Amino acid sequence: MQRAIDDGSLGTGSVAGDGYLRNMAQARELGDGRVKWVEVCFCSTPLAEERAYWEEYFELLQVRDAHARSRCRDLSGEEPWACCDCDCTDRLERWLEKQGRPLSPSP
Repeated sequence: MQRAIDDGSLGTGSVAGDGYLRNMAQARELGDGRVKWVEVCFCSTPLAEERAYWEEYFELLQVRDAHARSRCRDLSGEEPWACCDCDCTDRLERWLEKQGRPLSPSP
């Protein structure tokens, strides 16, 4: 996985593109070896498209929505792509920064 991150090939061919690299730059490794990250996903089933890419490197133990889908402005059609700048994503990313240690050293 680290090689795929370093050479920029992680997620090659996925519609999520360089989002994988952003996710891993912010990912945190916990003391028990688990890795947590926040990913903005627009699939009706979370990670439906990305799952195969992630499962090459990780055993996905838990995938959860940031909040109730009934409140998602993207899913309701109220604001397409709203999740990119959603406050629930920001809150989760700030919380994650306090967990474990960075998965990848900063460049």
